[in-house]
Amino acid sequence: MTLERRIGPAHVRFTDRGDGDMRRSLLELPWTWLLQEHGREVVRVDRPGACAGARADAAVTNQPGAALAVLTADCAPVALASTEGPVGVAHAGWGGLLAGVIPSAVEALRDLGASDVHAVIGPCIHAECYAFGAEDLDRLIDRFGPDVAGSTAAGAPALDLQAAVRAALAEQGVEYVEDVGVCTGCSPDHFSWRARKEHGRQATVIWR
Repeated sequence: MTLERRIGPAHVRFTDRGDGDMRRSLLELPWTWLLQEHGREVVRVDRPGACAGARADAAVTNQPGAALAVLTADCAPVALASTEGPVGVAHAGWGGLLAGVIPSAVEALRDLGASDVHAVIGPCIHAECYAFGAEDLDRLIDRFGPDVAGSTAAGAPALDLQAAVRAALAEQGVEYVEDVGVCTGCSPDHFSWRARKEHGRQATVIWR
């Protein structure tokens, strides 16, 4: 079942494996989708459908009727909005977090007039399913603090991806953060590369 949230004037939808043709089933608006690269590039969308296919990991807009989307399996989709109207979305895997995708997206949103930014973290892999190499985990601990270190269900070192996203948001003064609480590794309704080597992706779409 598609998850839906409201952030002020913005609508957010998170798909799952049952949604089929996502664009027709979710929203009859022009989508801005991205060629994601685990970096920090943000596109500013000045009309519905603009920048579709851009190489970036986040998008922002202040245009009504512009649907911004990221596709994820285990990385965290982060929807951003404010009462002033600008909205954004970011694809936040561990590489993108280290590259600075969250500050880039929040700064771009504020450049469009957003002040009190709210965020929703969509379905992503949770620590119990996310065994992680010690060297890369140490890099994330050095950058975001010890709370990003977790354990898998089997007791192996793991990354708490949501904790890392929350830390990155907190650094930008984003205090209201909701997590939909879905682990893609555990959920039979969601795609996961880490857990099941699946090639499918969920979409996160935000618009107003």
